[in-house]
Amino acid sequence: MSEAACPCSPERAYATCCEPYHAGLAFPDTAEVLMRSRYSAYALAGKTPQLIHYLANTHDPKTFRQGDDELRAMQAWAEVVHFTALEVLSTFAGQPDDKVGKVTFRAHYYEYDRSQQPLVLEETSRFRRYR
Repeated sequence: MSEAACPCSPERAYATCCEPYHAGLAFPDTAEVLMRSRYSAYALAGKTPQLIHYLANTHDPKTFRQGDDELRAMQAWAEVVHFTALEVLSTFAGQPDDKVGKVTFRAHYYEYDRSQQPLVLEETSRFRRYR
């Protein structure tokens, strides 16, 4: 387990924040926690390629085909992106007893192979519980 700060929440240690999810020791119980764990996986996947499998396994199987080409594309992008901050703007449902939830967030980043200008991805993601 790592003592480093967690990418999704720098005031928390990775070891007690997202690492248990990435290691398969626990599964996020809310949509926001799942989104945060996915953000952290993207943030760390450039240096820890096995996290791409976590991202694929936590993607909605109805909208993502887990082929080798898709995994390679995710890994290639993770290797050129540096995430700098996450802002959770809002959540709707997505609690432990909910089947669906939505999280609106901003992911701040830059790409190593471009101008390295700060970029922001703002998105509302829908999460569906399959367990």
